[in-house]
Formats: sequence, C-alpha cells, structure tokens
Amino acid sequence: MTQSSVAVSADGGSWAVINASPDLRMQLAAQPPLHPRGLRDSPVAAVVLTNGDIDHVAGLLSLREGARFVLHATPAVLATLLHDRVFGVLDPALVRRVPMQLDRPFDLLGLTVTPFAVPGKVALYLESDRSDPAALGEETVALDIRGSGRRMIYMPACAALPDWLVDRMRGADLILFDGTVFRDDDMIRAGCGTKTGARMGHVAMDGPQGSLARLAGLAARRVFVHLNNTNPVLRPGPERDAVLAAGWEIAADGQEYMP
Repeated sequence: MTQSSVAVSADGGSWAVINASPDLRMQLAAQPPLHPRGLRDSPVAAVVLTNGDIDHVAGLLSLREGARFVLHATPAVLATLLHDRVFGVLDPALVRRVPMQLDRPFDLLGLTVTPFAVPGKVALYLESDRSDPAALGEETVALDIRGSGRRMIYMPACAALPDWLVDRMRGADLILFDGTVFRDDDMIRAGCGTKTGARMGHVAMDGPQGSLARLAGLAARRVFVHLNNTNPVLRPGPERDAVLAAGWEIAADGQEYMP
C-alpha cells in the first residue's frame, strides 16, 4: 500500500522482489514464504527495479548479507547504482547485475517480463532545473509480467496516461497502478508540501485525465498501489467511496494475488 515493493513467483519457491523499498527487511519478515531457509540463504533470487527512486533502491542495502541474487534494471538505473559507491556493498561475486532492455522480454524465474517506458521523471536526487517530470525513457518503466496463461501490469509510477499507454494495458488480467495522489494537489491541501502530483511524476486518480477516468474501460482487476500518506482514499470518505464505486481496489500491505 505505502512503499511499493511486490514479490512475484512462478512456483512459490523462488521469488523476485520488484523494487526494494527502505522497509524491505520488515516486508520480508512479515511474509513466511520469503523467510531464509538456511544460513546465508534466501528465497529471493532476483530483484527488479522500475526506476532509481530512493523508495525503490534503498532496500537493496538490506540484501547485502551474502545471499546470491540477480539484479535487473535498465542500463540508466544500473549506471546510477554504479556511480553511488554505497551500493558497492552488494558483492559482485554474489549479486549479478543484468541490464534489461526496453520492450525486450526476459525470463524472470520462469515468468516472462517485458519492461516498457512510461511517462515519468528521474529520481529526486538526480533532478536538475531542466528535468521533465513526464519524460519517456529508461528512468521510469512499467513491467508486463506473464505466466500460467495470465498477464499482470505493474506500474508504480506514471506521470500521464496517453492513449498508447492505455491501449498497451488492454488484455491484462491484473493491473497494479500508481495511486500516489487522489488529486494533483493532495500534498498542498494537507499542508505537507508544495509539490503537485504531476511535479513528482505521478498522475492523479481524479479528474478527466486521471486514472479513474482514463482506465475506466479496462476489464482487468485494477488495484491502486504506492499510496502517499496524504492521499484521502486511505481513510473513509467520499474519495475512497469514489474509487471503490469505480471498480478499483486499494492494495493492503501483505495482500496476495493468485493466478
């Protein structure tokens, strides 16, 4: 619900964590299938990053204790990690870094994953005055994940929903989508900041160009993830009622989705 790590598996034995949030250690501890099976062992065999945000990479430092895993990210995100020496604690003899190419499928522990660019921005710590909050490239990607005849779209960050992107989601069985803000000015209304959702690289739920309206025609099970703590849908009220009435779900931490 809050941080945006999810874990996926084709067999329930080997798991891939998608995005390593700062609270990853607590998330792993709360899920018995992800507990270590022995000394220096872990069911987490892979990590996939959809961008270089602190919310998505800081948890990598909790995975430095000697278990082997493969790290998948775009070349741009891998270059960011390489530039920051703190991530050198991930022993290259144990953590193999594999570039993933846009629109090119790869095998992820028996699942077929295709990363594709979505409108978004570079991580906050990489921003400049000229940064585009809705750029299209390797900095922000979504994942098309397929296995057992089912298809899931995971898109925890998205700054806009042009027609081509909505069309790309058609036919999915499950969509986990960016639910950071309900209105573009959530943080301003709450008195917690001056940035809008658009400035942070997140499309709002509400409004004619928001996700509720733009994704209304999709038949998939649709779930909002990665909700900011200022989002009013986290508590009972008209905003939450509107989301549920539109057929969306609000993810809960620890929730499971079975094929």
